[in-house]
Amino acid sequence: MNASCDLRGASLTVAPDRFPDPLRDLDAHGADPQTAVLAGGCFWCVEAVLRELDGVLEVVSGYTGGRAEDADYRSVCGGRSGHAEAVQVRFDPRRLSYGQLLKVFFAVAHDPTQRNRQGNDVGSQYRSAIFPADDAQRQVAEAYIRQLDAAGVFAAPIATAVEPLTAFHAAEPDHQNYAARNPQQPYIAAVSTPKVHKLREYFGYRLKNRHGKA
Repeated sequence: MNASCDLRGASLTVAPDRFPDPLRDLDAHGADPQTAVLAGGCFWCVEAVLRELDGVLEVVSGYTGGRAEDADYRSVCGGRSGHAEAVQVRFDPRRLSYGQLLKVFFAVAHDPTQRNRQGNDVGSQYRSAIFPADDAQRQVAEAYIRQLDAAGVFAAPIATAVEPLTAFHAAEPDHQNYAARNPQQPYIAAVSTPKVHKLREYFGYRLKNRHGKA
């Protein structure tokens, strides 16, 4: 990861607290947890944001989109594996809907207008992508992208791809919960921490801890 990548000035044209709610969403299906797989650049940063949300039960950093034999950090960083750095989010739909999870993903976790990069992190492994678990998730994701583009929420068109989910491969243990375990690491301090602060400022009502502390 490149420590000079700073996404605090992402191309939003509205304040995050005025970000649109999805017009199309999924109902809570009983008490069973659901799973979402999202890619938005460095998985350290996306994980750090989403793990703070009330209703998120677990976030695992990993790789998806390529072959199983290439699902390791060195191969993925090379940019030729086909994998994206991604997170697998297990969540309680009674407390956090799939659409509301996507809202935070787009508004805070990354800049979806950048194609095959996030700031100075360049390559298809850093692409913005959603990997739906089923057709219902796919329809919600595609509808929300169209809604945000039509509303002009971003200064540029959304580049987020909706890709088929094949297999998700958990990353090495050192990459799990990385930001929380390494708050002084330069990349975390420059990129991840400002996103978490932005989440706490604008979406405090969605935090596990309503006072905005981890």
